[in-house]
Amino acid sequence: MPTGGRQLLPFAEIVQAGSADRLWTGQSLLIEPHAALAYAAGAGVRIPIGTSVALMPLRHPFQAALQARSLAALSGHPVVAGLGTGPAPFVQSLRGSGYASPLGAVREYATIVRNLLAGTVVELPGEYYSMGGALPPMNTPPVELGLGVLRPRMAELAGELADVAITWLTPPNYLAEVIVPALGRGAERAGRPRPRVAAVVHVSVDDVDRDHVRVIQAASHAHLRAPHYQDMLHRAGVEVNLDDLAGTAARLIDSRTAAVGSVDDILRTVAAYRKAGVDEVVISTVGLQATGGTSTSLAALAAITEAASARPATAGHGSHR
Repeated sequence: MPTGGRQLLPFAEIVQAGSADRLWTGQSLLIEPHAALAYAAGAGVRIPIGTSVALMPLRHPFQAALQARSLAALSGHPVVAGLGTGPAPFVQSLRGSGYASPLGAVREYATIVRNLLAGTVVELPGEYYSMGGALPPMNTPPVELGLGVLRPRMAELAGELADVAITWLTPPNYLAEVIVPALGRGAERAGRPRPRVAAVVHVSVDDVDRDHVRVIQAASHAHLRAPHYQDMLHRAGVEVNLDDLAGTAARLIDSRTAAVGSVDDILRTVAAYRKAGVDEVVISTVGLQATGGTSTSLAALAAITEAASARPATAGHGSHR
């Protein structure tokens, strides 16, 4: 979570230099990510960007569509507007009650955002989100709708509605066997192409005295405490033990959910994700950032993306701040 707009700029420069395809940001409760990305655009950064993922309870779908389109206009490049529900306690704290049906809430929200971005008039009196009206016309680079996906029912919904399915902590075998087929079923039902898949992958690059388990634990501990992540990992055969998060982090490494080791080792894990059906591998150095700071994070990103850009088989990679 950055505390100033300038902190994004060296990460954006990796993309601007051509070593990665897109800069991704996560939801931040310090500097709001759309504001931080607008700052970067104002500082002269002109790159494709994505949000992974902006939490629905924080903004009405009209505001979500307006913010995403604004970023496309300011950056001059395509935007992936990634959306997700957020943890149930967070939803309740903002709305006063949770979503009785998270799938229903996402369907309403995503339908509104998608139609607003398409320039159509939306008339949807929903159970969770309602909209009557349209965005004023404006020519901008394309904005793609992304949905955070962990489990098969949400993947089927993303197959119906989304341009990009965004995953986090999802092992390659689970993506290949569960998520990608579910996306296909949803897309087939809606008579549309299957959405692209963007998978956020935590990394830790070899260095003197670096403890990869500690890095991956730092990157994943908050999500590992969330029941929906625990359920997804259980389905994927990765058991979560909250009394032994180090052991759980080791299992994330063993299952290739996280990519650690030499740059070559990391690119082999990237290739495993590509083989599982992932179109864009988002390299996340959040664990390195937490344990070693910005210079450590940037050094790892530079090494990985420069090596990946020289290998066509691993093309389609982004960097995550």
